[in-house]
Amino acid sequence: MKLASKFTVLAATPLLLSACAGFTPLYATPGLTPALEAIEVTTPQSRAGFMLRESIDDEFAHKLDQPSLYRLNLRVDERRFPRGLRVNNVASDVELDMRVNYELVDKKTGAKLTQGFVPISVFYVSADAPYAGIAAQQDAQERAAAQVAIQIRLDLSRYFAAKVAKAAP
Repeated sequence: MKLASKFTVLAATPLLLSACAGFTPLYATPGLTPALEAIEVTTPQSRAGFMLRESIDDEFAHKLDQPSLYRLNLRVDERRFPRGLRVNNVASDVELDMRVNYELVDKKTGAKLTQGFVPISVFYVSADAPYAGIAAQQDAQERAAAQVAIQIRLDLSRYFAAKVAKAAP
């Protein structure tokens, strides 16, 4: 890097930083983390539901030793669609669609605070070996659950950040 371009970068740095003044990242919003930690998740009794609850608890950093203030109710619809054909007319790829409806409920009052819908699609290769096919399908379920958990965390983070912003003077 030439000496002149180094000075340009150094001179521009304070200008770039001043442009960010007043900006607060979503994850730094006061009250956001404690709100997410206080959410209890209820899911259907299925493998997908279990994977989803585990992923969401990880995303929210749910504290099991503290009472929950909120309950997140989830409805999961999971479908598989064959995509692509091999020479023997068997699907080579499978699309897994996981569609999740959620609602956040205040546990004290029972009032519905917010709701949403998260559609996620992941693909996996169907294998001829039975155990490889099962492993690929389970991996796809885990990836889909992780993506849904991230989307729900972002949606609820925006909800709580807006709630904090309204309450601020």
